[in-house]
Amino acid sequence: MSDVRVEDHVRALAESLRTLKERTPHSYDTLAARLNISRSALHRYCTGKAVPPDFRIVELLAGLCGAGEREVAGLRRTWTLARESEPAAAGPPDTAEPEPESRPERDPDPGPAPGPAPSGGPPGGGAVEPLPRWRRGPWISAALLAAVLVTAVVTWNVRGIVDSPEELPAAAGAAGAGEADDTGTEDDAPPAPTDDDRRLFSPECADLITFGQHDDCVREVQELLAGRDARIGIDGQFGPETLRRVTAFQVLAGMDIDGIVGDGTKEALYSSDVTMATWTPEQVEARIREVFTEEPGLAVRIAKCQSLLDPLHILPNTDGSRNWGVFQISDHRLRDLRGTPAQALDPEWNIQAAHRLYAQNNDFGNWPHCLAAAEDSAEDAGEN
Repeated sequence: MSDVRVEDHVRALAESLRTLKERTPHSYDTLAARLNISRSALHRYCTGKAVPPDFRIVELLAGLCGAGEREVAGLRRTWTLARESEPAAAGPPDTAEPEPESRPERDPDPGPAPGPAPSGGPPGGGAVEPLPRWRRGPWISAALLAAVLVTAVVTWNVRGIVDSPEELPAAAGAAGAGEADDTGTEDDAPPAPTDDDRRLFSPECADLITFGQHDDCVREVQELLAGRDARIGIDGQFGPETLRRVTAFQVLAGMDIDGIVGDGTKEALYSSDVTMATWTPEQVEARIREVFTEEPGLAVRIAKCQSLLDPLHILPNTDGSRNWGVFQISDHRLRDLRGTPAQALDPEWNIQAAHRLYAQNNDFGNWPHCLAAAEDSAEDAGEN
């Protein structure tokens, strides 16, 4: 591939990232903090001096800047081309600039992965179109493999104790066929067909359904979530919105949280009594104003910046932790408050918990990045 072609792909990605940033009032500092990377790293990505080593960084930036699912799919293709065209000898990350905080910058290097996350792990990131996984960089390949292996083990253990083991997906059935089959058939023979007419248990949808997938299996998941009163678009694209709703469903159903639709999540989507009905943005705003009597307007603006007043908003961070609900309470703060993810998705609990954090110092210091944006917008609007 010519140098011109390489520069074109990297330049196209940089232009896309700058376009995203320009949609928001946020500074590089604010966006970098929300992405859990350094300001210098984000600036290099937006100027074409480096390519993000993990698409999750691009996806999170797109979510912060209000990108739609189709745009995210296009960004994935652009990032993939830029990543593949990046010279293999790019070398280790630039160490000339010290990090302003303790957050490590995710530059492309084969070093050890970050330490254990406070809660859960990063959701699996499937590709929009079939691309060689080994070309996405060592970190994301290892993360994807770990997510799939862990989910497969959990699925096997859970499904192995139910009354109908024949409901296992084809992939799990094939893996265990060598031990379970005593009829003389080949070791890799799929399990016998059943009369289960639920689409997610059909051969077409036997595999795990993950982020980046785009097909009728994803559409079925979206329709099942919508049937439980989730606010979700139905387009067959497993993008950020679907990831948030799947994760919220797993929390509300009391399941392991991984954002992946495996066998257990499929069964729960069909048979559990979980509802995803929640407050409207108007109800959320009204309640915030009632609770935050000290600074109601500023509290609403901060909540809008954090979650667009969506009680089921969940933002995954690049270190595997998550932020939850209306005020995006982090896993770390949630532990301090002795709360759970399920409680954090309850808008009343979330708003009251946020007010407790506010009352510690009578300020919004726990939300520094949105506080700066909210104060700027208030000044622009001439508000006090």
